[in-house]
Amino acid sequence: MPSGPGIPTLDQLRIFLTIVDVGSFAGAARRLGRATSVISYSIANLEAQLGVSLFDRESTRKPQLTEAGRMVLAEARTVSNGVDGLRAKVRGLLQGLEAEIHLVLDVMLPAWRVVDALKEFRAEFPTVHLRLNVEALGAVTQMVLSRSASIGVGWPLDAEIAGIERIGVGGVELVPVAAPDHPLARARQNAPGAGRDHIQLVLTDRSPFTQGQDMAVVATQTWRLADLGSKHMLLKEGIGWGNMPEPMVRDDLAAGRLVHLDMPDCRGGSYRLQAIYRTDTPPGPAGSWLIKRFQEQAESPTARADENAARSLAGARPQTIKAAE
Repeated sequence: MPSGPGIPTLDQLRIFLTIVDVGSFAGAARRLGRATSVISYSIANLEAQLGVSLFDRESTRKPQLTEAGRMVLAEARTVSNGVDGLRAKVRGLLQGLEAEIHLVLDVMLPAWRVVDALKEFRAEFPTVHLRLNVEALGAVTQMVLSRSASIGVGWPLDAEIAGIERIGVGGVELVPVAAPDHPLARARQNAPGAGRDHIQLVLTDRSPFTQGQDMAVVATQTWRLADLGSKHMLLKEGIGWGNMPEPMVRDDLAAGRLVHLDMPDCRGGSYRLQAIYRTDTPPGPAGSWLIKRFQEQAESPTARADENAARSLAGARPQTIKAAE
C-alpha cells in the first residue's frame, strides 16, 4: 500500500514560493543568498516528499508550474502567511502588544466614528484580534465591569464607580423628531407638555445601573426598545416620537422623512461619551491607541461639523441631558 506524502519543511516551502515570485531558480538563489545547486536540491527533495512534480523543466527554459504545482502553491502561501502571522503575534506579545481586544461601543456613537476607528485600527494593528459589541446606556459600563469587554465607549454614569477609569471622548447631539404626519410635527410650535399625550419611543437600558429611572422621558405612554435602528424605523413610519442622534437622522430631516420637533420641554441635548476601562487591567499599546483615536475624533472637523449642524437645527446651544430617550 503506497504511503502518503511526506511533511515539507518551512524552508522548502519558502524556497518554492521564492522561485515562483522571481521566476527562476537562479533568481531565487540570489534573493535567498544561496547557491543555485542548493535551491535545485531543495526543490527536488520537496517534490520527492510530496510525490508530485512542481515545475515543468522540459518544455520551457523558465520553470513553469505544473497543475499539481499550482495547487501546492495556494496551500504553501496559506502556510507561509500563517507562520508569518504567528511570528508577528508573538513579536507583539514580547513587546507588550495585546493578542485580543474586546471593545464595546455605545449605540449612540456616530457611524463615521465607528468606521474610522475600526478601519484605522485594523491597518495599525493587523495581528490584534478585535471583538466588537454594541450596547446602550449603562450596558457598556456593565460589560467592562464584568470583564466581558476590556474597553468601552459610552454614556458616563452619574455615579462614581470604583475600579473604572474614564476619559472624555466628546459626544453627540440628540434632537426630538417625528414623522411629518405625526400630530407633534404638524404643529408649528407645541405647548409645554404636548409630548405627554403621544407615544414616546424610549431606548431602554439592559443594565441595572438606571433601573427604575425614567430620565428624559415625558410621555405617559412609552414603547421601550433596545435597538436604535428599530426606533429609527418606527419614527419614520409615524409611530411615536423621540430623541435621535442628529448625524443619524440628518438625511431624513433634509429629505422630509422626519421633522425636528419644536417642544419647549424636550429640546434634546448633548449625549456625552467617555472611554472606560478597569483600573486593574489597563489597556496595552493597541487599546491605548484606540482610546486616543476616539479622543482625536472628538476634536476633528467632522465632529465639530456634527455639533454645529445640531445646534443650528435647534436654534440654540442644547442642554446636556442625563440619559437618552
